[in-house]
Amino acid sequence: MTVVPAEHLMMLICDGCGDSVTGPGTTLPDAEVVWTLVFEHDWVGSPFAAGPHHCPRCSVRAAVADDGLGMDDLEQVGGPRAAPEEASAEAVRRALADRLVRDDRVLVDLAELEVIDSAGLGLLVRAHQEARRDGRQLCLVAPSRFVLTVLHTMRLDGVFGVVDDRAPASGVAPGGRS
Repeated sequence: MTVVPAEHLMMLICDGCGDSVTGPGTTLPDAEVVWTLVFEHDWVGSPFAAGPHHCPRCSVRAAVADDGLGMDDLEQVGGPRAAPEEASAEAVRRALADRLVRDDRVLVDLAELEVIDSAGLGLLVRAHQEARRDGRQLCLVAPSRFVLTVLHTMRLDGVFGVVDDRAPASGVAPGGRS
């Protein structure tokens, strides 16, 4: 594991160099979800405790290695930090725009959405309310493990119908998993 819980704190350990940071462990009620700690310290990696996770220095080295640059180019690597909230919300907006209406179900394909934040979750809840007003159920198609964990953590897992993959989407049972 690359996140070690201790009392009310969590220690995040870099899989590259072994460096670590410690932060509050009470950000989310599910100890397996650690993305707030990862993003808070500008680290990259899995939103789950099992990792992998990399400190800012190792994540820059990985980016440099992937681009074929040498270690001498590290000083030139930079630019604005990606905003995960904007990316998540935008991905949810695209998925909602491409939704498919089948009878009394609204199918939203989340296969391309790896993580979700509060803005993206808010968009899904709003879409659920709109679908319910129209007498339909909002069903999430192929949500990632992270999205399912966030829904469970926020006690929203019973609100949405869930289809594990794209193939049986037309046969989803209302209010449950297919």
